[in-house]
Amino acid sequence: MNVIFDLRRGSFALKAEFDLPDRGVTAIFGRSGCGKTSLLRCMAGLEPEASGQLQVAGQAWQRGAWSLPTHERALGYVFQEASLFPHLTVERNLRYGWRRVAPGKRRVEWQPTIELLGLEGLLDRYPAQLSGGQRQRVAVGRALLTSPDLLLMDEPLASLDSDSKAEILPYLEKLHRDLAVPLVYVSHSQDEVLRLADQLVLMDDGQVQTQGPVADVLTRLDMPLAHQQGAKALLEGAVVRQDEADHLTEVICDGQSIWVSQLNQPPGTPVRLSVAARDVTISRAPATDSSVLNCLAVQIDALEADPQPGHVLVVLRLGAQVLLSRITERSRRQLALTRGDCVYALVKGVAVH
Repeated sequence: MNVIFDLRRGSFALKAEFDLPDRGVTAIFGRSGCGKTSLLRCMAGLEPEASGQLQVAGQAWQRGAWSLPTHERALGYVFQEASLFPHLTVERNLRYGWRRVAPGKRRVEWQPTIELLGLEGLLDRYPAQLSGGQRQRVAVGRALLTSPDLLLMDEPLASLDSDSKAEILPYLEKLHRDLAVPLVYVSHSQDEVLRLADQLVLMDDGQVQTQGPVADVLTRLDMPLAHQQGAKALLEGAVVRQDEADHLTEVICDGQSIWVSQLNQPPGTPVRLSVAARDVTISRAPATDSSVLNCLAVQIDALEADPQPGHVLVVLRLGAQVLLSRITERSRRQLALTRGDCVYALVKGVAVH
C-alpha cells in the first residue's frame, strides 16, 4: 500500500511518501524530531490538519483532506507508555480490546495471543504489580486483540530500562515472525531495527530519505547510516549446531560458517546477526594463527572515503549479503585494495550479536 502524507505545523513540515508491505515489520527510523511520531499519528488519523493518501485492507483511511475518524479505523496503537487502566486486572485490560470487535469479525484469537506474549501467569495482576516490560506486553496484547488491519508502535521500548527491554524483545521478535498484518514500528534505536524490522524507512527533517530492506539501507554508501561511527551490517542465516563446551553457536550465512556467542536456538532456526564495521578487519590471506574465530571469503564491492579523516569504508560481498569494514587509508594502501578484489573478512565471534 502507498502511504502519502503532508502536514505543516509552525516551522515544521512533514512531507512523506513510502510503500507499506501487506505484512511484516516496517521501521520508521531517524533522529529525534525528524517527524517519525507525526507520521505515525497521521496514519492513525490523529492529525486533523494532515492531507494525503492511505488505503488499508481495501478501505480508504485518507484521501486528500478527507480523513476516516480514528475510531472507525481497524488499527492497534501501542504508545511509549503502556497506558493501561490501573483499576483493571491484566485480563480485563485485554478484554477491553477484545470486546471492541464483534465476535463474527474477530481474526485474532484470545488464547494464542495470550500464549504468544507470555501473559498466562499475569492475568490476575494489576498494572502496578507488573514490570515495565510486562506492562508493554499487555499493551501489545490489547492492541492485537482488536483484530487490527494495521498495528502501529511508537517507540514502545523508549521508556524501559535495559533489563525490561531484554525481557520484551523476544516477544516482539515472535510478532515479527508470526503476525499476519503490517506493523509500523517507530524507533531511534538501530539495535531494535536490526532485530525486528524487514523494511526500513529512513527519515530526516520531515522527509523520507530512502526505503528498502533493512540490510540494504544500512549498507548504502549514499545514505548516512553506513557512515555513522556505530555503522553495522545485517546478516541472515540459520543455526547449524551448538558447541556446549565452548558456549558457542555455529551459524551458516550464504554457505559460510560463522561462530557466535551461544544463542540457545535449535538447529535450523533462522537468525539475524549484526556486525559492526569497526569489528571487521581485512586480510589478503586466510588467518591461521589468530584468536579471531571467523575468516570469511568475501569480495570487495566498493570503497569510499569515510567522514573520519584517514579512514576508508569498505563494502564486502558475502554471497548475496554484505558486510561493512572501516579501515585506515594506510591499511588500504598497504594491502593495495581495489574494487573486485577477493579477500578475507576477519570477525571476532564475541563481536557478532
